Amino acid sequence: MVNIKGRWALITGASRGVGYQTALFMAERGCNLLLHSRHPEHTKQIEKEVKALGVEAHSVHAELADHEEVVRMLDEIEAKGIPVDIIFNNAAVQIAYRKDYWQTPIEDFEMSFRINFISIITICNRLIPKMLERGFGRVINTTSGIKNEPEQAGYSASKAALDKFTKDLASKLDGTDVMINLTDPGWCRTELGGPQAPNAVESVIPGIAVGAFVDDKRSGRFFHAQKFTGMSLEEAVAKAETMEASPYVI
Repeated sequence: MVNIKGRWALITGASRGVGYQTALFMAERGCNLLLHSRHPEHTKQIEKEVKALGVEAHSVHAELADHEEVVRMLDEIEAKGIPVDIIFNNAAVQIAYRKDYWQTPIEDFEMSFRINFISIITICNRLIPKMLERGFGRVINTTSGIKNEPEQAGYSASKAALDKFTKDLASKLDGTDVMINLTDPGWCRTELGGPQAPNAVESVIPGIAVGAFVDDKRSGRFFHAQKFTGMSLEEAVAKAETMEASPYVI
């Protein structure tokens, strides 16, 4: 199991929900954090909490729908001289639930893809080559289990694109100590998931973060957070390392 003490993790959408839980979990294990949100003030509380746990932390901000802001954020991280060892591409947007899905506006797709897919490509393409140079990295891309709901077509399509990007990139990273995998928090009671969701947001721990700790040089797997609920981290990692990447269905 990877020892993350002293390493640096970038967590997008760190100010609340799943990102907030992930930040606390990683900080408790000694990981330094880059805490992303859309506005600097949003991460003030979580930054204060993780620093109280004895780790270093910086807040970074960018509107993920704006490519230039994402690039600026990455420039800022690079200027700080911080080696990003772990990436949690957690932030996402669910535009709307369109009952008349035949009338889904094209803007739903455009915004969903900008935030849920293009921003992640930008982050990965910028930071993974540097991980390869250093010989270590972990990337955890958050996907969704939503299917057969054209009412949420923009969101689902953007996540499907992310799945394909992750799996294809995994084929190039497999066997290296730079690993990329997928996770799904499940339907949780968050601002995105809504109050009717069956799972408490705390149930994502430790599964949401298990991809940062696996140490078997295998990429392209899918770690559903709810399958690890109630486990210790050691138990979760042991289970994760028995899992195989699912092949594409042709």
